[in-house]
Amino acid sequence: MLSVLKNRTYRHLFLAQVIALVGTGLATVALGLLAFDLAGAQAGAVLGTALAIKMAAYIGVAPVAAAFAEHLPRKAMLVTLDLVRAAVALLLPFVTEIWQVYVLIFVLQSASAAFTPTFQATIPDILPDEREYTRALSLSRLAYDLESVISPMLAALLLTVVSFHSLFAGTVVGFLVSAAMVATVVLPAAIRGPKRSIYERTTKGMRIFLRTPRLRGLLALNLTVAAASAMVIVNTVVLVQSRFGLPQSSTAMALMAFGAGSMIVALALPRLLERLDDRKAMLAGGAVLVVGLLLGTFVNSYWSLVGLWVALGAGYSLAQTPSGRILRRSSTSQDRPALFAAQFALSHACWLITYPLAGWLGASVSLTASFIGLTLVAAMAWILSKQIWRPEYDEEVVAHSHVDLPENHPHVAEGKAHAHTFVIDDDHPKWPGC
Repeated sequence: MLSVLKNRTYRHLFLAQVIALVGTGLATVALGLLAFDLAGAQAGAVLGTALAIKMAAYIGVAPVAAAFAEHLPRKAMLVTLDLVRAAVALLLPFVTEIWQVYVLIFVLQSASAAFTPTFQATIPDILPDEREYTRALSLSRLAYDLESVISPMLAALLLTVVSFHSLFAGTVVGFLVSAAMVATVVLPAAIRGPKRSIYERTTKGMRIFLRTPRLRGLLALNLTVAAASAMVIVNTVVLVQSRFGLPQSSTAMALMAFGAGSMIVALALPRLLERLDDRKAMLAGGAVLVVGLLLGTFVNSYWSLVGLWVALGAGYSLAQTPSGRILRRSSTSQDRPALFAAQFALSHACWLITYPLAGWLGASVSLTASFIGLTLVAAMAWILSKQIWRPEYDEEVVAHSHVDLPENHPHVAEGKAHAHTFVIDDDHPKWPGC
């Protein structure tokens, strides 16, 4: 897996990602503690609302940013967005009112909504080989998981000597170092497609996504993933500190358990995906999430919660990590940034549903009700994904005909009926048989 780091450009981008993630992880722990400090037992509702605002920023900003990204230098764009995120993180320790949390979260996550899809869409251009890209995906997932382990552990250690407000300083440093690392490499220029209107460029990724059967199935599976991760992110602090009466460091350790489960699966994925197709692996991960949420209704101790979080982390990684491979083989290189932005926006639309649901059910009814509600959402989405993403719609080479194209069109030079690797584009606006 580590052989992919021989590529200097990817190595620098990967290090930038890792450093920014550690800083973001510290902010995640600190934000939960800040919400608890401002709202007490109602922290789940406050955190759920803050994260819903984050999702709204992702949904609204990502497609618009993608529409302009192909006309802007990638490196300058990524560095600038890192600096914006660092500036906002610098203000978070001075928050004294809940509404201030909401405003700063919106600005911070708007910058992330422009940064992340652009960053993700750059990697396939740097690593065109399928095996190397698969290793990069697993390494990226491992980075997220190590962050889930290291950041809470680091936070737990820091909380013994400083207040949680000081954790935000780590976020600032992370974004500044990330900007410096991106600035040290030359990134491939985005491939410009035909001239289109702003509306066409903004909606292009969404149209490709919703017209590709495997991607519609991925969207449904995203909702299963969002249901499980929302329960972990929103309600861990309430479960640990309100239900079990444990200190802040125990909250950090519980979040670490989720990351550890995900990390174990990420390490095994490159070999697993050589023997198992993406669809089967991702649906298996979704099934683990559904069962795990259901078992959450029986959690009655801190250590049973830790064990459950490990299992949910494993299911999360199995269902989520291969999605980059699905996006890559469902698009041309020029449409890839728009498609990654669409995945970013649509997957976060799922969290926009599940974050407030997790928070408000937990605060207004009970944590058991939150587990039950999210189990139902996850199960229905998983069933829908399995029905939409059928094996016959997962083939790469698809036989089809072009009755709509004229005889002299270059694409039908060898006949209007043919077979090739099929993706939705200008010559293929609709999936055959759908």
